[in-house]
Amino acid sequence: MNKITRRTFLKQSAAAIAAASALPSINALGANEKVVIGVMGPGGRGTLLTDKFAQRKDVVISWVCDPDTRKFARACGVVEKAQGRKPKTSQDFRKMLEDKSVDAIINATPDHWHCLGSILACQAGKDVYVEKPMSYNIFEGRKLVEAAAKYKRVVQVGMQSRSAPYVQKAVDCIKAGKLGDVHLVRVFNMMQHSPMKAAAEQPVPQELDYDMWCGPAAKLPYTPSRRWLNLYEYSCGPIAGDAVHQVDLARMLMGDFPAPKSVQATGGIYHLKDGRDTPDTQFAAFEYDGWTLQFEATLWTPYMKKISNEIREGDLFPNWPFCATRVEIYGTKSFMFFGRHGGGWQLFDANDNVAEFAYGRPGDAPHIENFIQCIRSRQNANANAEHGHRSAMICHLANIACRVGNKKLAFDAKTETFPDCAEANKYLKRESYRKPWVMPDQV
Repeated sequence: MNKITRRTFLKQSAAAIAAASALPSINALGANEKVVIGVMGPGGRGTLLTDKFAQRKDVVISWVCDPDTRKFARACGVVEKAQGRKPKTSQDFRKMLEDKSVDAIINATPDHWHCLGSILACQAGKDVYVEKPMSYNIFEGRKLVEAAAKYKRVVQVGMQSRSAPYVQKAVDCIKAGKLGDVHLVRVFNMMQHSPMKAAAEQPVPQELDYDMWCGPAAKLPYTPSRRWLNLYEYSCGPIAGDAVHQVDLARMLMGDFPAPKSVQATGGIYHLKDGRDTPDTQFAAFEYDGWTLQFEATLWTPYMKKISNEIREGDLFPNWPFCATRVEIYGTKSFMFFGRHGGGWQLFDANDNVAEFAYGRPGDAPHIENFIQCIRSRQNANANAEHGHRSAMICHLANIACRVGNKKLAFDAKTETFPDCAEANKYLKRESYRKPWVMPDQV
């Protein structure tokens, strides 16, 4: 089998750059025009993004949309504080899409609305900043890639570390051959989550359009304590929802490698037996030519710590063995610890000495800047739809391998299907979509 040599790495990187060629220059805003943005899903992350965009002098937040009107107050408050005016609100995001003055939307909905909401925005002529994981399943991810290309829309996925300068320094280090030939990459996502509280079905609150919230997913009985993140009906699971950051970083560090030849997984619900159907423990191995990507994740490990703001904003490194969100790269010459969201990286030589390093800083601000500039220039964004699709796909493959009984599955990257497992192919897309929220075969 072939090794990942410097030449192979550079070849893969060049191919990725070619695939991310510039979009045609249509409807580009002038340098002095403000970008008008609407928000779809002002929850915790959505409101944080609303605030970050509203702080910019070149942005106007004109809409805040959510099926739950109780979400409006906080998001509208940050907009009014930053811009001196309240945005329009609606439970139906389609009203925002009909507004011709809107240039782009922020899609920070639950996973099951990421692709369909973004595709509808592309069809309406809006650019999209969509939160990670970009897709609910592999089929929907490919449809969003197609929609972005067909409607010539800028799509930026919220994998913000792609825009952090310290990441590019690590990419350059690996390209230069400092690690030698790489045969193993390990991605970690070790967390501690609290269990869901049990609750009986209750009437839907008047403030919530529950039919709209469920959208293309099944309309399950309403229970207010249920966490959508823990259910496959609405989510890829809390592991995938967080680990996709490290998976995407591993892809970027290794030259944006394509889909694997196979996936093998194990795991299940070992500790958080609270009614969820997504795993709290997950291990997966992805086979490539001459190397392996290994994925390890838990939701019950209190001694594993996410990278603190002090480290993210300072010249510090995590305590690597207990860093919950790290990537490890094993080469024939050297080894690299890499931390997401500003965690920095260190390269260790064969004598355990730190040969090279870079402190990190979060990528949020440069990621938003990149999106705004791409709206003006019509260039592809740093974390474009293809990157979002391929990185989420790794997580989907791990989930599918678990769901079919922790099997090893061959994967065809060209067709994005499992050639030898009909059961696994059932999980590539929803068995059915709730009308009118149907994901079309042709976007």
